[in-house]
Amino acid sequence: MSLIELNKVCKTYDLGEVKVHALLETTLNIDKGEYVALLGPSGSGKSTLMNTLGCLDRPTSGSYLLDGAEVGSMSRNARAGIRNQHLGFVFQNFNLLNRTSALDNVELPLLYGSGMSRRDRRQRAREMLELVGLGERLDHHPGQLSGGQQQRVAIARSLVNAPSILMADEPTGNLDSKTSREVIDIFKRLNEENGITIIIVTHDLGVAKHARRILVLRDGLIQTDTQSFDEAFQSLHAMETD
Repeated sequence: MSLIELNKVCKTYDLGEVKVHALLETTLNIDKGEYVALLGPSGSGKSTLMNTLGCLDRPTSGSYLLDGAEVGSMSRNARAGIRNQHLGFVFQNFNLLNRTSALDNVELPLLYGSGMSRRDRRQRAREMLELVGLGERLDHHPGQLSGGQQQRVAIARSLVNAPSILMADEPTGNLDSKTSREVIDIFKRLNEENGITIIIVTHDLGVAKHARRILVLRDGLIQTDTQSFDEAFQSLHAMETD
């Protein structure tokens, strides 16, 4: 059994007089330990697919099994529980609390149902910051950190609950090229050394190139599913020239 199994999943947004079919009959399996990039132009459905995989949105139709559990029929609270237990999220805009230290930002997810003592929560948060190379920045607030350091704090926060899947939505979108490479190196290390499944949404070919599997989306459909960067590049280029 795959870690993630989608079978004919659709997502439609009802905007009153208009219905937007953002994801069309998507069938997809992702195994534990994979590193997958979702690539495609704006409006291709990659963020909708990410939100569906991340239990942020429920499919309009079809089946989504996450580690054998059917997500489509879960309540909102049940999906929130799944996110807290199994999923970590990293976003383009970091989403850190500005008046709170790096340590407190990373500790935050542990305040909701972890059952850990304050001492254990602080130790866990400290370990995650050390993992991403910020062991000497525990007391710094986001405004005292560079963009790359803020993203490292966000990655540490995403890892604090020991998720089996890390999902990143345009995580290098606000970073320069050097800092982007440093962040991607962290993702690669987490995947290769810690066995964490990585799913990353990006429009950046340089970011996608580091994934071991690339899904190219267009108009709500997976056009290409490949381990070859060249094949993914050709697929994306063909869309741009249509």
